[in-house]
Amino acid sequence: MSDTAKVYRSTGIESQVANPPSEPCVMLIFGASGDLTKRLLVPAMYNLACDGLLSENFAVLGTGRSEITDEAFREMMGGEQGLRSFHTRKEFDEEQCEKLIRRFHFMPANQDVDDFRKLRQRVSELDAQFGAKGNVLFYFAMAPKFFGPLCDLLYEAGFQDGPGWKRIIVEKPFGTDLQSALDLNKAILNHWRENQIFRVDHYLGKETVQNLLTFRFSNGMFEPLWNNKHIDNIQFNVCESVDVQGRGGYYDHSGVLRDMIQNHMFQMLAYLCMEAPGSFEADSIRNEKAKLLESVRVYETDEVPKYVVRGQYGPSFERDGRIAKPGYRQEKDVDPASSTETFAAIKLHIDNWRWEGVPIYLRSGKALWKRGTEIVVTFKKAPEAIFRGTPVEHLEPNRLVFHIQPFQGIELLFQAKIPGPAVQLQKVDMTFSYGDAFKASRYTGYEVMLYSCTRGDATLFSRGDLVKAAWEIAQPILDYWAANPAREAFPNYMRNSWGPPAASDLIERDGRQWFEVVTPEVLEQLPLFKGAEQLLLNSVIMALNSTSAEPGETIIRIDEMAKEMFLICRGEVEVIDRAGKVLQTLRDGDFFGEVGLLMCSSRTATIKAKTQCDMFVLTKSDFSRILREYPQFAETLTQLAKERYDVLVSCEELMESAS
Repeated sequence: MSDTAKVYRSTGIESQVANPPSEPCVMLIFGASGDLTKRLLVPAMYNLACDGLLSENFAVLGTGRSEITDEAFREMMGGEQGLRSFHTRKEFDEEQCEKLIRRFHFMPANQDVDDFRKLRQRVSELDAQFGAKGNVLFYFAMAPKFFGPLCDLLYEAGFQDGPGWKRIIVEKPFGTDLQSALDLNKAILNHWRENQIFRVDHYLGKETVQNLLTFRFSNGMFEPLWNNKHIDNIQFNVCESVDVQGRGGYYDHSGVLRDMIQNHMFQMLAYLCMEAPGSFEADSIRNEKAKLLESVRVYETDEVPKYVVRGQYGPSFERDGRIAKPGYRQEKDVDPASSTETFAAIKLHIDNWRWEGVPIYLRSGKALWKRGTEIVVTFKKAPEAIFRGTPVEHLEPNRLVFHIQPFQGIELLFQAKIPGPAVQLQKVDMTFSYGDAFKASRYTGYEVMLYSCTRGDATLFSRGDLVKAAWEIAQPILDYWAANPAREAFPNYMRNSWGPPAASDLIERDGRQWFEVVTPEVLEQLPLFKGAEQLLLNSVIMALNSTSAEPGETIIRIDEMAKEMFLICRGEVEVIDRAGKVLQTLRDGDFFGEVGLLMCSSRTATIKAKTQCDMFVLTKSDFSRILREYPQFAETLTQLAKERYDVLVSCEELMESAS
């Protein structure tokens, strides 16, 4: 699975409180023959069953317009094109699969009241057969336009009558703008109560998202710092390396603001910044989430360009100039003149006592340089005056990084003294990894949602007022974009880059930078570090800073004294001699500037950006320190210097110069 969450258990002892199984019920899935059911819902049920969390008194009735028999439905969900392909466990449990799939049934139905009465009769039969106690879970695996009519038909067919609970799960997107969300909410609540409606956001099923709450309110050392007196800014980054993956028809009517920011990212924002709830009861938590979102400043339409940047990816090219992968406008089912955004960066303000004056930056996009979701809390820097007269030139702020996916953990970045007589500082980190600390079963993210819904726990589901508050924040942005389509300005970023340059300008106007979270897996993609040991990778990661260059911008000048080396994440640069002749073009994964550092000399060429360039920078002091600590890095560099530039320098000379 490309998008997963995990459920964890302690490696040392079992939980003192065993989780009870889900409550008995018949699960009636509308749109059951679609991809959502076989790719996510059935693997989620299977994982619950394998972990003893699925009630024995549970059955599934799928429905839709397709004429499918029970046996055909079971083969579709459990066969080679279903669960056997999409399960997420290391080993496949044939017995559990067969036991689960035997509970699956299908009944064709059109959207009319007579067919729904027949569905009700079939549900009653399954209820009696499996002992579901009258409990029915309705899952709307369909487009939002069907939600209202389905709710009406269920009511007219009498599904609310009889013993047991009746609950409805609806999938996102919950509306396409503020008005459609309000209309949809009204239609759903016409015959059903709010406590019967469960608006699912599978992102909240991720263990690392849920842990935001427990981390804040169970660790006394952090909560006193969680305010504008100690925190400088907070960044939410959701980077996707994939493009629209053949879903252009859907995405061209959505865009990243609707698809990712308005729901997933606003939910994470609410968890991270809300006030302490009175308890961990569902309504207590959701009340505080609603208060937080209602405190987010809603921009006037004419303020949007000041605080919001949008982007759309263009094609990538082979070295001979041929298109390697298409841009967004060349994707299948996408308007060739589309102004739909595949990237957005937003600066938000939370107007309350706790967060007044703390900027909140959100950034998300497709076809970016890596896959990763992180929240970066940057604390205010300590005063530098105390270090006057020492080699310390500046202090770095402390950062707390929540890694949501694919790496799942928490990282605290701070500074420590380098061993030796002089006062010198080095960035270091303390990292907690879920995979190292807990036994993990790879989950789809839907397990906890299904489980919680059967038990009536609405903590992880959106309430109507939460949906309304989130759309109120997004609506002025949508209105401005609708009135000012960016047809001519798109595309404005390359595939596999950090996004449009304007996103960097947005945050740099405030004297800040996006904090690009680099993991060892990302660094190993660069040839210079392929196969390097973990300690070296960690040391380099701590030392890297990010920078970008516009096409035609001079990055280093000939005869300047070398102060840093550069690693190209994305883009092309030209190496130019004194006569202005282009000697070489360097591309993704290449590096430059190391010869000046190796030889302690001035630059022997000028380097200019040929395209938009995203780069990592390693300063001379960090470069020298890493050489001293990791002789194998020195060996790699001397070999590369000989191969690339015919520069001969021994490891002994290099180590001596580094000292």
